[in-house]
Amino acid sequence: MNKNFWLLVGSQTLYGDDVLRTVDERAAEMVEYLNNSGILPYGLIYKGTAKSNEEISSVVREANYDRECAGIITWCHTFSPSKMWINGLASLQKPYCHLATQYNREIPNSEIDMDFMNLNQAAHGDREHGFIAARLRIPRKVIAGYWKDENVISRLASWMRAAIGVAVSKELKVMRFGDNMREVAVTEGDKVETQAKLGWQVNTWAVGDLVKEMGEVTDSEIDALMAEYSSKYDFATENVEAIRYQAREEIAIEKMMCREGCLAFSNTFQDLYGMEQLPGLASQHLMSKGYGYGGEGDWKVAAMTAIMKAMGENGNGASAFMEDYTYHLESGNEYSLGAHMLEVCPSLSAGRPRIETHHLGIGMNEKDPARLVFEGKAGKAIVVSLVDMGGRLRLICQDIECVKPIMDMPNLPVARVMWRPMPDLLTGVECWITAGGAHHTVLSYDVSAEQMRDFANMMQIEFVHIGKDTTVESLEEKLMIADLVWKLK
Repeated sequence: MNKNFWLLVGSQTLYGDDVLRTVDERAAEMVEYLNNSGILPYGLIYKGTAKSNEEISSVVREANYDRECAGIITWCHTFSPSKMWINGLASLQKPYCHLATQYNREIPNSEIDMDFMNLNQAAHGDREHGFIAARLRIPRKVIAGYWKDENVISRLASWMRAAIGVAVSKELKVMRFGDNMREVAVTEGDKVETQAKLGWQVNTWAVGDLVKEMGEVTDSEIDALMAEYSSKYDFATENVEAIRYQAREEIAIEKMMCREGCLAFSNTFQDLYGMEQLPGLASQHLMSKGYGYGGEGDWKVAAMTAIMKAMGENGNGASAFMEDYTYHLESGNEYSLGAHMLEVCPSLSAGRPRIETHHLGIGMNEKDPARLVFEGKAGKAIVVSLVDMGGRLRLICQDIECVKPIMDMPNLPVARVMWRPMPDLLTGVECWITAGGAHHTVLSYDVSAEQMRDFANMMQIEFVHIGKDTTVESLEEKLMIADLVWKLK
C-alpha cells in the first residue's frame, strides 16, 4: 500500500536561529534513524519544524488532502506554545500520534547549563502540546520513551498499522450479493451512519449480475486459476468440475469487485438463484488475497475483515471471517470451536489446506460445493465484532488463545479453529453476550487489541475489550457508564 506518515516538530522563534537549525538537524536525523530501523512498516517523512499558526495549519491542510499521507506524528523538541496549534489540530482529519521523546537519552551531568536547557526541553514542550489536544478533545495516541528504543519504535509501528486500517476504511466499498439472511438482527445496521462514521460505501448487486459475469469467464481463465489452486492446496476430491465451478465463481466475483473498486463482499446461502454452489473455495481464496468476506449478508464483518487484513503483516495478515459454532464444556478443559459452513480464510491454517467436496445441507446448492479444509494454528489471537447499538457503533474485542484442536473431527468437512476465550470460556461467553457481540467475528493472529483500541479511538466509536482480567461485574459497570457517556455525545 502506497502510504506514508509525516513528522511535524514543534518549536518557536524565541530561541534564535542556531537553536532552530539544531532542532531541524536532529529531527531529520531522527526520521532517518526510524526509517532505517527496519521496524516501521511505512515510511516517515519529515515535514519541518513548525514555529507559527500558519506553518502548522498549512501542513495540516496539505496532509488532509494528500491521499498518501496516512497520519501525522508530532514532537516538541523545545517549548512550542500550544495556542498556535489550535487551528491546525482543530481541522486535522488524519490519525494523530504524539511522540513524547527527547533527543538525548541521558542528562549530561557535567555539561548541562541553561543553553542545554533551552534547547532540550521536550519534557516542557510535550506537556504544553499535550494540553491543547486534550482541551480540544482530539483523538490521539501518546507514545512516550526514547526514540531509539526498539519498544518505542515498535509501538509507533503498531500505531501506523492501526492508522492504515483507518485509511482503508475511509475508502472502503463493500459489494453485497443479495440481502442478509432472513430474520437475523446482528447482521443489520445503519449503512448511512456507518458511511458517515467509518467511510464504508455498502451497496447491493443482484445475484443475477454475478451469474451473468460467471457465464463470461473463459476456460483459459479457469485453467490458470486451477494451476494456482494446485500450487497452494492439495486436491482431496475427484470432483474436479466442482473445483472448476468455484474457480468460475471466484474469477467473476473478483472481476466485479475490481470494476467497482470494492475490497469486501458478502453473500447468503438463501440467495443463490442461478448458481450451482455457494462460493466456498472461491470466497476462501479471495480472502487469502486480502479481500474481506461476510457470510449471510453480514457486510459489517466483511468490511472489518478487509480492514484488519490491511492492518496485518505485509498488508494482508492472518485475519479471517469466523463464527463461534459449538463449545467443548468438559470441566477444566473448555474450548470454543470456530468454523463456518465453508468460508474460513487459509491464512489461519496450520498446514497445507485440502480441497474437498461435500454435501451442504443448508441453502440452495444444486451440487456439492468445493471448499478448503484445514486446522487453524495455535497461538495468541483476538476476535473482533462490530455491532450497531442504535445511535452508535460498538467495537468488541476479545483476547483468545488458539490451540491445536483436541480431537480430529474426521467427519467435519470444513476449516476449523479451536480456542480458549479470555479470561476463560464461561466467563468469556457471558461477557461477550453481555456486550452484545455477534456470532460473526474477525479472528486475527496479527492484529492486537491495542491496535483495535487505537482504530476505534481514531474513528471515535465505542471500544469494549474482554481480556484476562475482565469480570462480568466489571464489564457490566463499564457498559453502563459507556451507555450514558455515548448518549451524551
